Amino acid sequence: MRLSTKGRYGVRAMFDLTMHRSAGPISVKSISRRQGISINYLEQIFNQLGRAGLIQSIRGPGGGFILSRTPGEIKILDIIKALKEPIAPVACVDDKDPDQCERIDTCVTRLLWKRLGERIREVLENTSLEDLLKETDQLPRAPQPEHHHMFNI
Repeated sequence: MRLSTKGRYGVRAMFDLTMHRSAGPISVKSISRRQGISINYLEQIFNQLGRAGLIQSIRGPGGGFILSRTPGEIKILDIIKALKEPIAPVACVDDKDPDQCERIDTCVTRLLWKRLGERIREVLENTSLEDLLKETDQLPRAPQPEHHHMFNI
């Protein structure tokens, strides 16, 4: 499975909303800046996530986006499906178009790809935004720059 940019950015943006949810509604501009995703592309992604009921738009001053459910209730598979991303590792095992393979009845490797696709789906289905949040504790922290202040009186 090779996720497109849209899928990767969608997961990153949803994780950003998760990390900063205590600040209230988060603007697309601030997510764009933190994640290095263009505002226009992020708006397209958020339209799809909103239609899927994963996020809500809050209008007005101080508005932005919030998660529609708790981070523990939003699975990574929900995000991928909302963005209409394929999760099959190869086209011949894509449930949406099973007739893509001419050798569907005789291809030994098709069974391998089908099992792999099932495992991928299982991991995405069993991983929530909350799970990802817990895993951030295992990441190395970026070193903080030293500040050398010089005061002249």
